[in-house]
Amino acid sequence: VCQNPLRVADETILFHFVTRKVAAQFGYYAIFIPKPFNGQNRNAFHIHLSMSDLNMKNIFYDANSPHSLSQTMKHFIGGLLKYARETSIVMASSFNSYKAYVVEREAPIVRSWGLTNRSCMVRIPWIKNPNATRLELRSPDPSGNVYLQLATLIEMGLKGIQDKLESGEPESQSIYEKIKSSKVWDDNFLPKSMFEALVEAEKSQFLKDIMGELRYDKYMGLKIADWEEHRTHITVRERSKYFDI
Repeated sequence: VCQNPLRVADETILFHFVTRKVAAQFGYYAIFIPKPFNGQNRNAFHIHLSMSDLNMKNIFYDANSPHSLSQTMKHFIGGLLKYARETSIVMASSFNSYKAYVVEREAPIVRSWGLTNRSCMVRIPWIKNPNATRLELRSPDPSGNVYLQLATLIEMGLKGIQDKLESGEPESQSIYEKIKSSKVWDDNFLPKSMFEALVEAEKSQFLKDIMGELRYDKYMGLKIADWEEHRTHITVRERSKYFDI
């Protein structure tokens, strides 16, 4: 059954609140930082999404199409792929977020989609019931504003449907094994740093249109200030690494 995205966002905030309260009762801290520890998987915020018409028919399902995925769904995915880089500052909005986009940690690093492929940015889960046909966007994390994340996700997909954007063929093998890049900047990849995400967002007319100019300017101002604070902060690791220069 489809749920109202606003209700889902409200329930996400409630979940965070309750989780922290319950953890505290047992003497623990519940944290949602995207990458709290080296060498371990991140705290992700994978979003599962399906769409139904007014008759509650799943419009992502088409029994006569390859993999039973409708053309509407493929256009939706096309929108997610096209706008992934320029909306990354919404989906992964902290400088810590980009430390989590690493190989072999079930985190997406490339704009891609696949069937049950956990190395892809967009995964199509295996399902028994056609009414459960859906996609999973794996790039978001808990550092973002869930209301903006869901609204942006929907706008990306709807733009893909409106413009009939192509998704290409699904990736059948691990992205980590297939794609290697030594480039500092590669548009096939998701941003590798908050700075790169900010540059993409700064160029994005799409993001400005869906947010509105005032909200866009305020949001970017906050994120640029966050990045500048991080960029100019001297860490213990820096002092240790460059102590003998």
